[in-house]
Amino acid sequence: MHFVQKIVIVAIILVILLLGYFYPRALGTHIFEGVSGPEQISPEILYSPTSYEVYADGSESRMAVLLTSENSNWLGLAHGFKTIGIPFVITKDYQRALSHDVVFVYPSISGKLISPQALKAIRQHPEDGGTLIGTNVLGGGLSDVFGFDAITESKEHAYMTFNEAHDLTKEFKALEKTTIKIGNDETSQFNAGSNSYTGLTNKALAVYENGEAAITYRDFESGGRSFAYGFDLGQLLLKGYNWRDSGIAQNYVNAYQPTLDALLRLVLNTYKTSSSASITLGTVPEGKSLATIITHDVDFTKSIKNAIDYAKMEKEEGVKATYFIQTKYMKDFNDDIFINDEGASYVSQLEDLGMEIASHSVSHSLQFHEFPMGDGRESYPKYRPFVLSQNRTKGASLLGELRVSKFLLETFAKNSAVISFRPGFLRNPDLLPEALARSGYKYSSAATANKSLTHFPFQLNKGRAFETEIDIFEFPITVEDEKLPLMGDRLPEALAIADKIKDYGGTFVLLNHPDILGHKFEFEQKFIRHVKPYAWFGTLGEYGDWWSTRNEVALDTTLEENGIVEVTLNSKVSIKGLTLKLSNDFKIIKGDIAQSSLKLSDQQIILPEFQGEFKIQLERLEN
Repeated sequence: MHFVQKIVIVAIILVILLLGYFYPRALGTHIFEGVSGPEQISPEILYSPTSYEVYADGSESRMAVLLTSENSNWLGLAHGFKTIGIPFVITKDYQRALSHDVVFVYPSISGKLISPQALKAIRQHPEDGGTLIGTNVLGGGLSDVFGFDAITESKEHAYMTFNEAHDLTKEFKALEKTTIKIGNDETSQFNAGSNSYTGLTNKALAVYENGEAAITYRDFESGGRSFAYGFDLGQLLLKGYNWRDSGIAQNYVNAYQPTLDALLRLVLNTYKTSSSASITLGTVPEGKSLATIITHDVDFTKSIKNAIDYAKMEKEEGVKATYFIQTKYMKDFNDDIFINDEGASYVSQLEDLGMEIASHSVSHSLQFHEFPMGDGRESYPKYRPFVLSQNRTKGASLLGELRVSKFLLETFAKNSAVISFRPGFLRNPDLLPEALARSGYKYSSAATANKSLTHFPFQLNKGRAFETEIDIFEFPITVEDEKLPLMGDRLPEALAIADKIKDYGGTFVLLNHPDILGHKFEFEQKFIRHVKPYAWFGTLGEYGDWWSTRNEVALDTTLEENGIVEVTLNSKVSIKGLTLKLSNDFKIIKGDIAQSSLKLSDQQIILPEFQGEFKIQLERLEN
């Protein structure tokens, strides 16, 4: 090779290297020296449909779900019952199911789905003192067992009102849950079919807006009870959990709509009043009334600096918050770069102040819900999504947004694992649960409580569908700061929502963009001080770890002949602050550890930290 040719080749190589260095900077990309990654590939995860047998284990003290068809929304029931703390099993064996005090037959009762022998045994269950809940009692000759003569189907039902006089639902008036919305009252074609029961033996437990019975009840001389639900509870639960409310939500955010909470409370109350041994899991750590998570979306140039002022205030108030930070290292249509060397130092300061560092994507694009999955190899600095306008973003993928933002934030906050995610503009794609799992996240806050129809967290499903669960949990937003009126002008409304949710142990997730201080700053500080006496505070990651561990806790009870109740819990992972809710007044007579460390008050027991099997014995107090 001639000397001149060598010089030309060397010159070309130098030009390429210089272009590689200067070109991204010229386009408005911040390059962190010596930072590149992640190197590992996000592998595709193969999922199989969840089998009902995953929920088959447990003692006869649990509620039994008698599954009459696997091709149903039973997974919604499973996730809902876990959320509200009801111990349960799911079985297709009617004999096993009927050995339990409380039996929930799902998704329907008919002669086509249930054998004559099983129908005869089901008929006998309340006669023998058991509690029987039937969903869509369409046939099988059991109408008299549930206290009605005939049934009609309709897609017009959009509201349900509970009987305020009944012991199971009288609390709903104080909780402002007497009437809930269960369907679309403008376009009925989006509604699932529901059934009305007529010719009732008793007054209905709940009625539709036309006065027809949505839920029947009948009391038996044996002490047994029967209830017929005229709607598919599992399907309704999944409508909320899968972000498919179909016009049921009355507000997008900043309001109180406990549709699913009311229905789960009804099942909970039914279970708790079925036996003196029925004990359930509390929904808030340490026996508190409200789980409160303060969150901030850092997605604006000034926000990253203001975030420090918010974090200092939160630390002074004795609480931790979660900061969802956009890793904006490119200048585009949305904004200038704010994750540069200075921005990275603010991330480190937030970590030093005890705050959770969480991801808010790279591009914060309005098209996030339309992004392709990606190949799982996206890495910084090669990954450069560019927002061209409100309607167009190029070079972006779900895995790129998740992988690269997580990598960079963990680089800046060296002692923090980034496990929580919230997309910009709450764009919520169907593929998000799988993308989160592939990228190493655990928790999502991508939905609002109103659109989810619940003020509780819940487990997500693959593709936001009905058959395959994923180990990702959603923590929906209760109140945010951007809708009018100004946040500082609606503190009373926010506090009223918090006070309602705390009456049944719900979750309050506050979203506050730190783009300004002023009225938003004052709102948050006053909110914290108001709810602090009854609220548990923690980051989304902390609450998520507690909630996901609680989700796997096994709870069984045994009622001895002498009236002693033995409670057995099992947790694969250490859990602290788990609360047992009691249906009666008890005293602790024996435990695996010193009784003085078990806090018993107001019909609940706050357990110490434990892992593995934990047993206590209780004696019921005479009223």
